[in-house]
Amino acid sequence: MMMCLSAPDNRTSQHPNASGAIMVGVSMTLGIISNIVALFILVNAYCLQRRRSKATFLLFATSLVVTDFFGHVIPGALVLRLYISRNASTEDVHSTGGMCQFLGGSMVFFGLCPLFMGCAMAAERCLGVTKPLLHSSLVTKTRGKVCLSVIWLAALTVALLPCFQLGSYTYQEPGTWCFIQVFNSTKEAAPLRTSDVAFVVLFSGLGLTSLAAALVCNTISGVTLVLARLRRRPGSHHSAKSHDIEMVVQLVGIMVTSCICWCPLLILTLMSAIRSYSEPSESGLCNYKTLMWMAVRLATWNQILDPWVYILLRRTVLRKIYLIAKCQAGLGGTVLRRWEPTSFPSSGKNEVKQV
Repeated sequence: MMMCLSAPDNRTSQHPNASGAIMVGVSMTLGIISNIVALFILVNAYCLQRRRSKATFLLFATSLVVTDFFGHVIPGALVLRLYISRNASTEDVHSTGGMCQFLGGSMVFFGLCPLFMGCAMAAERCLGVTKPLLHSSLVTKTRGKVCLSVIWLAALTVALLPCFQLGSYTYQEPGTWCFIQVFNSTKEAAPLRTSDVAFVVLFSGLGLTSLAAALVCNTISGVTLVLARLRRRPGSHHSAKSHDIEMVVQLVGIMVTSCICWCPLLILTLMSAIRSYSEPSESGLCNYKTLMWMAVRLATWNQILDPWVYILLRRTVLRKIYLIAKCQAGLGGTVLRRWEPTSFPSSGKNEVKQV
């Protein structure tokens, strides 16, 4: 009596509904607009920035937005094509054609890149906040570009593993998207291959590890900045820390967004593969398939929400939020005075004078 909600009958796989195509089109439009606006803001800030550590952060942030842009447009265009042409018939749902391989590889590549970049940015800021002298001697624009190249290459290597028979991509129900094979192809099929499960473990493990590392680094950075502000004596000279606050707040926003959007898919992918490997029967996996379909839709929102972190959590916006919070708190307090809004615009000026 149990029935998969994502594909209640064969007609669902044969004829993807029009509302799905409209949803994909709207999602692509939002993603394109959001990423273009964020890219304009970041490029403008990068051109005006004189602080080296901030420039390195903006280089990573700009690369992340560009990656999100292509990661939203390329897979989205392929999914939209499947909806419009309705190629995913019952006979094709389990095929491994070139389009499916490219779509699956794109989802893995553009899924891992933002997670790797978020981890690298968090580690860079953690080093800059806790060990500024070491950071100034180690972190350069050239090394930042090398790090970005390594991240893209690592994600591409993982995405291409199925080309060497290490894992595989297949159409997922309702037949409008391709991803790592985590279920048996048919009810009578043998369990997943060991290489398929290993590929799933590698993908999910890398993603979850990146999120955990970013959480640790951002926590250390945040605690260090808060303690530095609380220990500063009232009336003492401001240290140029507003740029650190801005970057750490943005990194926390990126991390929270990534956790919300990607953790369900990463965890469900791992659980589904293990369940399907240990229990070859189709029974009991319908709920996993439904949840997987919902999780991948949630993951696609990561490329839409990431740009808004840079749009909304800029220094000028943070200063306005501070002023509103200060008014709500009663315009005073020793703790609040240590977070004066003048530190946000003044730190840049102090830095220029030092240069």
